[in-house]
Amino acid sequence: MIIYPILHKGATIGVTAPSSGIEPELHHLVKQACDRLQQEGYRTICGDTVWTQEKAKSAIAKVRAEELNQMLQDSKIDLILPPWGGELLIEILDLLDYKAMDTKWIMGYSDTSGLLLAITLKTGIATAHGVNLVDLRGEFSDTTTALWETVLSTKAGDSVVQQSSPFYQKEWHHDNPSPCVYHLTEKTEWKTIQGTNIHVTGRLLGGCVDIIRHLIGTPFGDVQAFREEYISGDPIVWYLENCELSTTDLKRTLVQMKLAGWFDHCTGILFGRSDANEPVENYEVIDIYKELSEELNVPIVYDIDCGHVPPQITFINGAYAEIDVTEAGNATVIQHFR
Repeated sequence: MIIYPILHKGATIGVTAPSSGIEPELHHLVKQACDRLQQEGYRTICGDTVWTQEKAKSAIAKVRAEELNQMLQDSKIDLILPPWGGELLIEILDLLDYKAMDTKWIMGYSDTSGLLLAITLKTGIATAHGVNLVDLRGEFSDTTTALWETVLSTKAGDSVVQQSSPFYQKEWHHDNPSPCVYHLTEKTEWKTIQGTNIHVTGRLLGGCVDIIRHLIGTPFGDVQAFREEYISGDPIVWYLENCELSTTDLKRTLVQMKLAGWFDHCTGILFGRSDANEPVENYEVIDIYKELSEELNVPIVYDIDCGHVPPQITFINGAYAEIDVTEAGNATVIQHFR
């Protein structure tokens, strides 16, 4: 069965950089985020890796793994929240002690999603695909982002409801900071290939597709063993978001996932909004979604609140979800912690 951590007010948040750390000129972003969390009653502990960045990583793999292992095993830390993603988290996956991990939340996205999925598949401990630390530095959070606390505070056996966002951010305006960090200007619309109301149920798994595809064929990507050991063979609902892939690279990735059996017993796939998905010779992402829906005979939902085009719903790897999407583009996500 899935093991669900729980977050309490006044909890201690461990900040470590298992992928990229923060350059000196941006250290203020971490300090702002920690100050905001402390104002909300949390305690924050920042590891050494947070403050360094060289050669596309915060530190060598051994150092990053040691700091993360220490926080994972420290019963006084209730949530691990990396500052942001990066490029080379995969280097540390085989250096982590999965048997010694204390039950606690880990939350993030982008490169961090490889860590999240690996931990859930290996241990059955639920992990949270949601905001990074620096996304919480604003004076307040938008209604979609703010629900991360509610989701992580849900008790095992209970359920939590989230709605699609009213608006999303089309582009950053770093020269004009927003009190809630994001500049939410565009109307959100979750779309379906079927063009009808959609109801999907199953266990949630997913993340940044650029990253989690590299778990295929490794000890950290055994989806079939996870289904048998932790969720009694329940079906899977995949949520995926594309950070940098062209349409042909995305297609190759999805084919590889299918050939590896990741889409066996799948009841639906949700795709996040993306600034990537660059067409190749008029081969567009909508073509991929249509082909995938026909090949797998499952509903495809796209432009959802997930990934690098904020805001994000907090998706829990391992939770049993009910997702309803209307023809008008509104969505409800219910996650059952069972």
